[in-house]
Amino acid sequence: MRFPSGGAPVAALLLVGMVVVPAAGRADDGAAPPLVVTIEAPRDIAAWTAAGSGSRIDSADIARTRPAHASELFARVPSVWISRGDGQESLIAIRSPVLTGPGACGAFQILEDGIPIRPAGFCNVNELFEVNFAQAAAVEVARGPASSQYGANALHGAINVVSPRPGPQPWTLGLEAGPDDTATGRVSTGTGHWRLDTLGSDTNGFRDATPTGEQKLGLGHRADIGRWQVSSRLAASNLNQETAGFIVGKDAYRKAGLRRDNVNPEAYRDASSARLHSAWRTVLGENTALSITPYARWSQMDFLQHFLPGQPTETNGQRSAGVLVDLRKPLPGGIDWQAGLAGEYARGFLSEVQARPLSTGLAFLQATRPAGLHYDFEVASRMAALWQSLDLPLDATSRWHLLASLRGEYLRYDYDNRALDGNTRDDGTPCGFGGCLYNRPADREDDFANLAGRLGLRYGDPYTGQWHGAWSSGFRPPQVTELYRLQRGQTTADLDSERLQGVELGYQRAWADARISLTAFGMRKTHFIFTDADGLNVSDGRTKHFGLETEATWRPAPHHELHLAASLARHRYAFDRAASGGELIKSGNEIDTAPPFMGSLRWQYQPRRDLSLELEGIRMGRYYLDAANTARYPGHTLLNLRADWATSAATTLFARITNLTDSDYSERADLAFGSYRYFPGLPRRLFVGIEWRP
Repeated sequence: MRFPSGGAPVAALLLVGMVVVPAAGRADDGAAPPLVVTIEAPRDIAAWTAAGSGSRIDSADIARTRPAHASELFARVPSVWISRGDGQESLIAIRSPVLTGPGACGAFQILEDGIPIRPAGFCNVNELFEVNFAQAAAVEVARGPASSQYGANALHGAINVVSPRPGPQPWTLGLEAGPDDTATGRVSTGTGHWRLDTLGSDTNGFRDATPTGEQKLGLGHRADIGRWQVSSRLAASNLNQETAGFIVGKDAYRKAGLRRDNVNPEAYRDASSARLHSAWRTVLGENTALSITPYARWSQMDFLQHFLPGQPTETNGQRSAGVLVDLRKPLPGGIDWQAGLAGEYARGFLSEVQARPLSTGLAFLQATRPAGLHYDFEVASRMAALWQSLDLPLDATSRWHLLASLRGEYLRYDYDNRALDGNTRDDGTPCGFGGCLYNRPADREDDFANLAGRLGLRYGDPYTGQWHGAWSSGFRPPQVTELYRLQRGQTTADLDSERLQGVELGYQRAWADARISLTAFGMRKTHFIFTDADGLNVSDGRTKHFGLETEATWRPAPHHELHLAASLARHRYAFDRAASGGELIKSGNEIDTAPPFMGSLRWQYQPRRDLSLELEGIRMGRYYLDAANTARYPGHTLLNLRADWATSAATTLFARITNLTDSDYSERADLAFGSYRYFPGLPRRLFVGIEWRP
């Protein structure tokens, strides 16, 4: 639901319902046991999986993988594809295609310790490089619409990076080296009250003129202050990379002379971020737990838009602060009830400047993309949300549970254009061919109010067989750039929030040596935001998504484990429209960059306590490159080998070989403006390293 400027939808915030929380047990004498103060359930993936699909990558798998890029880690999760760009760039798919352009940014909620790393509306498609997943205690993934738990942007799902907590941890020093002068260093240590994790990496890059350096810091503190348990954490990141774009030409990724080419050696991306939060938890009265978590965030990025004519430079950033309040109280009858609120204020900015006149290409482009300032605006946003939750046992044995949720969220933008209104040059003179390509709207305010719910039913337990069925919904308000970074012919982007509704049915079972989960899902998205053939941002799109996914673990013999994660899905357009770039969307066609099959199989072998091996196979199925379904990428299969050897109690040697068979493949492929384009995959690479615990 969209509201005109100034229309605060207070009523929407009063419509709150119920969310998923495990039921509290009772002591044998009937008295309620003391409640452990861990008020993280509304944002905890464990709560989501009570009637939904989620995965958790634990610290052992993270340590075994030692991911240099998020794509290396998330291959372990079904229905998830982190498409690798150049350097640390990435695009996310969770039960979805790889989304690009308008409608892509903000379709997935990225959290750190249950807190979104960016304010709603100020997304960055590459924002995974701001979190330290390589040193995390765990990485959790919720698959499917999850806004009833995680709010705005949890449209297709959510990723939560769980930070290591303070506790006794000896100094751990790690060093890894590999091709292209790649070096990575890691340091971790901790006490009962402090935890420090740092990471630094530097490489010259596989492709020509693509050096990348990044640094990440995590500092945690824990203390007891009166009746409060206080956990605080500071996280920071810095990235400096020289960027390479697509290589062009049919099957260019197969040609050795093209794979390393960088036709834009001048391209770069510099990004920094910092986040601070402090969770205060206490018990009020009998079995009533309260958590109050204030937080603050900052980020800024500068990069050259080498993919646009004229190559303008964009600078953007945001500063934001907010608070999360969660209350939990078990009710009679084994009912577990939770409620909470969230409030947030953010101020972001964006500027785009083209340094030099465009001197090549069509006369139209030269006239409509002049040198100088294209955009310069600030946006202040205010967000407020209320939610409640309920987990209701339906029988005396507590084998049947009804799980329901509803969240109301309100978001307001106050946009301030700091340049001249309209589509003129920055000095007010008009461009040829009817005006400059870009358009700067006049100052305005926009309001969005959304409701998200979930209704689930769970039966049984994982050890004898557990079924779950659920309906859920998600929402994604229009992002700042979609509303205010317009092209000529559009002075106002009258956009609605994207919405996704999904149903799923799942089963899981565990035995002594095996565990399996199976899930079938179907989803429908409305108000999908895209750019039409006239260059206008519109929210008229509709898509359908359905599929099957599985996770399984099997120990066929001592010292051996097999792990499977796979999905089979279809993602289709449900409308007809001409889109930008000459794309023709037809209802029923498969969405481009949406592989029907994705899967990974891992064999882990540990013949001795001090030695472990892992062989990983990854299969990416073939997929269409364009909306008209005229061209396909054939897919690929990769093998990775990893080994760890603890030579002593203080020293571990490790090695990993990626792309063991040296296959020619593309990390991502598409067909745009009549050209095949690829991000070439990395060749076979050997990394070796040492971890020392003095």
